[in-house]
Amino acid sequence: MIKTAGITKAYGDLRVLKGIDIEVADREVVSIVGASGAGKTTLLQIIGTLDKPDSGTIFFDGSDISRMKGKMLAAFRNNYIGFVFQFHQLLPEFTALENVCIPAYIAGKSKAEAEAKAADLLGFLNLTDRLDHKPSELSGGEQQRVAVARALVNNPSVILADEPSGNLDSENKNELHKLFFKLRDTFGQTIIIVTHDRQLADMSDRILQIKDGLIIKE
Repeated sequence: MIKTAGITKAYGDLRVLKGIDIEVADREVVSIVGASGAGKTTLLQIIGTLDKPDSGTIFFDGSDISRMKGKMLAAFRNNYIGFVFQFHQLLPEFTALENVCIPAYIAGKSKAEAEAKAADLLGFLNLTDRLDHKPSELSGGEQQRVAVARALVNNPSVILADEPSGNLDSENKNELHKLFFKLRDTFGQTIIIVTHDRQLADMSDRILQIKDGLIIKE
């Protein structure tokens, strides 16, 4: 599903990624681990097309997306990739349902279609009674599940998660960890997770360890 070849990235004199080659299979759950500053988040952002590499190529399902730009790249990202962040990035003025609908609206879905899909996903995540609640009225675990629903609303092929449980207590963390595998089994997504949490990494199908901008262990 995902292949990178020779990915490099530098910020001034700091070489963050020094030639990353990885392959992730369809429906695989892969964790990327490593010390802070090793380049994990930078790599995830490049895979997710939020940042551009200095060199190298990225393939999604056999298609080279490295050369996409502008609106074409934005449309690809919105339709094929779902993002889950440590700080869920929900918009405080909108309800849970409205937050989940936003990527669907961007993709051109009708209000009725977007709301129906969002409600189904929130129901799947046991949040049916929270549809009209704003983020400030939700617990940390509930907010993160809303963020997961938002990532799923356009039926993406790939979910990219950056320290998704880093801001949760142990109970909500365990529930979120189990959820990723439920998502894979239910919706068939490929999932890449950047994490410092060894428990979550050990649950994955495979662990990639990054150190000093290179994959050193798989």
